[in-house]
Amino acid sequence: MKKLLLVVALVASQACSRKVVVTTPTSPAATPSSVKVTNTASQAVTVYVTPPGGTEFPIGTVPSNTTAVMAVNGVAAGTAVRLRAALADGSRSYSRDAVPLTGVVDWKVP
Repeated sequence: MKKLLLVVALVASQACSRKVVVTTPTSPAATPSSVKVTNTASQAVTVYVTPPGGTEFPIGTVPSNTTAVMAVNGVAAGTAVRLRAALADGSRSYSRDAVPLTGVVDWKVP
């Protein structure tokens, strides 16, 4: 009986001690680059990104006299994009062309 209990205990301990390793594949678009926007305007700006041959999409809004860091998801690192910041009232926008997305891009608006 003692041998049977010992065998059951040994089997149970081996069944519960398996090692699970989880990995996530990486791709160029999986690691987002970021844009650090310093907004010195008197009103908030909405920041947009346009990849080459793509459609403009918003990445966030920065309140007046504030700095914010926003991730650029879905665009591969190193891609040259167009950045545009539009004032909240729509009266004006600022842009910067051919900006390579490498690490954190620093941009002061206006």
